[in-house]
Amino acid sequence: MSDTTIDTNVLGDKIVRVLKTIYDPEIPVDIYELGLIYDVFVNEDYDVKILMTLTTPNCPVAETLPLEVEEKVKSLNEVKDAEVEITFDPPWTQDLMSEEAKLELGML
Repeated sequence: MSDTTIDTNVLGDKIVRVLKTIYDPEIPVDIYELGLIYDVFVNEDYDVKILMTLTTPNCPVAETLPLEVEEKVKSLNEVKDAEVEITFDPPWTQDLMSEEAKLELGML
């Protein structure tokens, strides 16, 4: 493997670890376990694009949460730039939550 090859799995794991430090202010579970992160794309220029949703379109952190995600992902040394795209398609449901999140919230 040459030095110019990006190991997207390693970077992906790092990005996930960062995402797990960001919490929805209304629910004591991180945004990754809540199922708010739909996809993470990394290109060969180390630009990251994150497709995420919010629990509701009028979520009180609709403005600040995507910025927090961008800033924290950009703080990784390997990441050159990060962009968050918010989508409500498909809309978020509790089914997207991990078992861990459901357990944490007493739903199991």
